[in-house]
Amino acid sequence: MKTILVVDDEFGFAEALSSALTDEGYRVSTAQDGRQGWLAVKDIKPDLLLTDFMMPISDGPTLIRELRASEAFEAVPVILMSAVAEAQVRALTTEYQVFLRKPFDLRSLLAALKKLLP
Repeated sequence: MKTILVVDDEFGFAEALSSALTDEGYRVSTAQDGRQGWLAVKDIKPDLLLTDFMMPISDGPTLIRELRASEAFEAVPVILMSAVAEAQVRALTTEYQVFLRKPFDLRSLLAALKKLLP
């Protein structure tokens, strides 16, 4: 069973994603910001990171930089989510495999997961 870490400061959104992904057969953990996300990465060693772009305390780009700087986690695939356009996101990070613009449908997320978690 593949493990996904969902990092999003919108608690209800993170919980909804967690529930939907659990129903699809994934093991899911959540964190509310990049700092908590980094601690969770080290603890659970996820197969994939699904993170929001804008969060308080520590944002998505900071979390992704920490991930890529770590030899143990540099190859973990990342799906980056945001309500802002991808062009704005790319100004701060390009170290992700898939970008999903919020709101997105579950089918789009599941298609991305199938590509990244064979």
